[in-house]
Amino acid sequence: MLDYVIRSGTVVDGTAVAPRQADVGIRDGRIAAVGRVGESGAVELDATGLMVAPGIVDPHTHYDAQLFWDASASPSNVHGVTTVIGGNCGFTLAPINAEDADYIRRMMAKVEGMPLAALENGVPWNWSSFAEYLGALEGNLGVNAGFLVGHCALRRKVMGAARAEEVASDQEIEAMRHLLAESLEAGGLGFSSSQSRTHSDGDGRPISSRYADRREMLAFCEEVAAHDGTTLEYITNGCLDSFSPEEIDLMTAMSVTAQRPLNWNVLTVDARSADRIEHQLSASSAAAAAGGRIVALTMPTLVPMNMSFRTHCALFLIPGWGDVMGLPEEERKRSLADPAVRATLDERAHSKEAGVFRGLARWGTYVIGDTYAPANAGCANRTVADIAAERGTGPFDTLLDIVLADDLRTVLWPNTDDGDDSTWSMRAAIWSDPRAMVGGSDAGAHLDRMCGSNYPTAFLADCLRGRRLAPVEQAVHMMTAQPAGLFGLRGRGLVRTGFAADLFVFDPATVGSEPARLVHDLPGDTPRLYAGSHGVVRVLVNGTETVRDGVPTGAVPGTLLRSGRDTESVLPQPA
Repeated sequence: MLDYVIRSGTVVDGTAVAPRQADVGIRDGRIAAVGRVGESGAVELDATGLMVAPGIVDPHTHYDAQLFWDASASPSNVHGVTTVIGGNCGFTLAPINAEDADYIRRMMAKVEGMPLAALENGVPWNWSSFAEYLGALEGNLGVNAGFLVGHCALRRKVMGAARAEEVASDQEIEAMRHLLAESLEAGGLGFSSSQSRTHSDGDGRPISSRYADRREMLAFCEEVAAHDGTTLEYITNGCLDSFSPEEIDLMTAMSVTAQRPLNWNVLTVDARSADRIEHQLSASSAAAAAGGRIVALTMPTLVPMNMSFRTHCALFLIPGWGDVMGLPEEERKRSLADPAVRATLDERAHSKEAGVFRGLARWGTYVIGDTYAPANAGCANRTVADIAAERGTGPFDTLLDIVLADDLRTVLWPNTDDGDDSTWSMRAAIWSDPRAMVGGSDAGAHLDRMCGSNYPTAFLADCLRGRRLAPVEQAVHMMTAQPAGLFGLRGRGLVRTGFAADLFVFDPATVGSEPARLVHDLPGDTPRLYAGSHGVVRVLVNGTETVRDGVPTGAVPGTLLRSGRDTESVLPQPA
């Protein structure tokens, strides 16, 4: 007898071939049969009218901390995700010196939007090495999870606070390389780094990895090449706007030196910025010509995201805004009330220099969320444009007046106009471009500001019943076999005999995402955005139900993915 049989479902197997009706039999956590299954199962699911797909592989998450207090990786789990990759952007919780735990916590709170109280109360911090960190997670995972080794942790452990903003010496590079080797041997999936100007630590200073020179970066890539089943992930200034020749050269050299793919996050698509997008993708072409491979991650949906003038968010990253937004709150409020400062901020937000952040300057389209002052009564759930017309003031002035009345606490929901047909057509073309891959949810980060974890069900709903820019079999391939292939995941990403029984069963007539809402369920009673799902009938991880009719079961059958054992090396291929 089989452990589990899914009967008469429409199998979308991850290969991008047309769906077909078939049964799927499971034994010992693996797929035992696909087709007509005569053997009965201890558990049987009638999937008539339902689709059966591989579990979603999310290639860019920050669940490094959350998995300690939430083994299920919610809400990714209720959107069909069965495998997550963490340790991105150079930010990991290990390796670590005991005296640096507070620094790492405050850095993660600042740069990745993880509430400090949750980090303090929900994470044990009882490790030093990367191996010990992985060991602390092993055996209590509701999803399969693998972790890259972050550059910032390596630098902090070896160079400490005193030399954080220095170029590493040869001896320090050798020590960090040895530490990386230990971490990869323990199962780290590869090396990640950030040299982005937008990333600063809890003290507001540039993160240490921004001071790494070329020889340091390539030394790490040489080490990655020596370990089976590893990969590279990188963020730099050009990810925000336009890569410099030096950035393209370094990224290419990293991939060629490591003989591994390098992925970067995130390519934002807007038809009005076609030249910028093609220039960013040209990094992939340059790498392919040199024998490397660079892959851009790009989201297939619009991510629910709110903002505030009080806490760090994308508004703080608009070029020219940092001097004002970085002020203490009382000084910030005085500056935001100054007409001259307002005029300058508005001008800078609309300037060419603002790059991808120009989309934030459509002030009239913002929807006002929670408000706090009597003066703002009646503003909630209305657009700034409507309130401005009512008050007879300009959109930017209206927005700032509302924010100042609330002592900067107003919750703002940007409503960008990047939903035009030409932009969506461009997105669809890029999804099929080998230089790009669907992903970039940032799930587990920026918890009270954005909710990208719902992209699988939102994308499927759009493909099945919305814009229909991609057939369902192609959409499933983009979210399963393609990312599994980039990371070299062994036996995952397809509905195929012998593969792990990571499966996502959904109703094509109703699959989708609920609207994001703010909930208070983190350690320390801190809030996060959460989006439930529709039409998610079952999610199985290694053959065990983890979600039943949209509700988590509490089961923890996930595997801690270790390089070499659970992954194989993926050599760069020409794009």
